[in-house]
Amino acid sequence: MLQQVQISDFTTSKGKKIDQIPLFYETFGKPLHKAPIVLVNHALTGNSEVCGSTGWWNGLIGSRKCIDTDKYTVLSFNIPGNGYDGEKENLISDYKLFNARDIATIFAKGLEQLHIKNLYAVIGGSVGGGIAWEIAAIKPSLITHLIPIATDWKSTDWLKANCLVQEQILLNSDNPVHDARLHAMLIYRSPESFRQKFDRSYNDEKRMYNVESWLFHHGEKLDERFRLSAYKELNYILANIDITQGKGNFKEVAATIESNIHIISVNSDGFFTAAEDEITFQELKEVKQNVTHRIIKSVHGHDAFLIEFDQLSELLADVF
Repeated sequence: MLQQVQISDFTTSKGKKIDQIPLFYETFGKPLHKAPIVLVNHALTGNSEVCGSTGWWNGLIGSRKCIDTDKYTVLSFNIPGNGYDGEKENLISDYKLFNARDIATIFAKGLEQLHIKNLYAVIGGSVGGGIAWEIAAIKPSLITHLIPIATDWKSTDWLKANCLVQEQILLNSDNPVHDARLHAMLIYRSPESFRQKFDRSYNDEKRMYNVESWLFHHGEKLDERFRLSAYKELNYILANIDITQGKGNFKEVAATIESNIHIISVNSDGFFTAAEDEITFQELKEVKQNVTHRIIKSVHGHDAFLIEFDQLSELLADVF
């Protein structure tokens, strides 16, 4: 069930003052304060419905699953402006209002409103994982297990470049959400994934290749359920992850984080690359002992964190 708290008198990283921010959330499993709490951060087009029949991570979270709702309280916030709030209009008129640290700070204030002083784990993929890094940086003693998946502590040049292309499509296309999604699917998957899935097969009825039909389908489905304003906002947040902004270098910031850090990459990820995560891991080892780097082996690229549930569950078995 969707619930909300109000965040009052918030000031963004850019100095913009906001009187009230409604923060919507859902909980699953054990009641709050009756079991260890796992905070799950959603990805760009996701929301707080993390498990259940239509949950976007129900292969990982649920009764007797890796994150067992019979043992844990699962909490998930909606990023303000993502549209999953029952409101017809997006109250955030400036899509560049929040960066990833702002969202992490809003989430941290939401935890305070719910009287949560510690989290067993914070887990998230892609932009959700970037926000998890940001929460750990601003609340170094809050989280026991930090689990960033298919993500990094900063938006790389490659990531920013792709987000810029996404932004230009969203600003200039006549069918912006649909068309931006077509481009996004190319960076969420991999060439090998496309080859295995389609193998240049042709659809005579539609008079197009199946890969083309598949892309159009994804564009249409997202256009039906996702607001342009939300896409622009989340894309901007994705392009602006950086736990070091105004704080020094990465190792200095990371050294303050008390959490056990479990980095999980996808070997075929062309968006947040495993090679970049390995650099992060090696730098972390210079200042922390309680860090690991684990790899999902998959042809499916960045989206493997939404597909390879058996591997992900195995990699996280010792945490949960």
